[in-house]
Amino acid sequence: MAFAEGTAVPVERSRTEIERLIVRYGATSTAFVNEPGRAVILFLCNSRRVRFELTLPDRANPKFARDGRGKTRPPDKRMAAWEQACRQRWRALALVIKAKLEAVESGITSFEDEFLAHIQTPDGRSVGDHVRPALAKMYENGEMIPLLPPPGNR
Repeated sequence: MAFAEGTAVPVERSRTEIERLIVRYGATSTAFVNEPGRAVILFLCNSRRVRFELTLPDRANPKFARDGRGKTRPPDKRMAAWEQACRQRWRALALVIKAKLEAVESGITSFEDEFLAHIQTPDGRSVGDHVRPALAKMYENGEMIPLLPPPGNR
């Protein structure tokens, strides 16, 4: 079962919660973009531009056409199932961002370490976008760096 699978919290409330969180923890600029199939959350915090892309479910996905017993849903029930899936994704994102910000505030980790994959580089791509292909290649080739540096080099 996914986190917040049965949530009744509207998407708008989760979005507002995220905006309040990032501002409370120091964001100086925020932006929210909605497009078909995704939402983008951007903010500037600690002199870093951070971007989260939230993939939203496709309304045409066949999983919304049938209920848990395999019966065909009427159009209004399909829409309700899709909206529920969107609410769940937004609640999960709010939880992730809140946990990351609280971990930084509590001194458990640094801002850069917690948000590294989502920090935007000057070319508009995220650090994660840059690193993922190289990481995949390292695993594919078996050319891994050691988990720990040699003694005396810490």
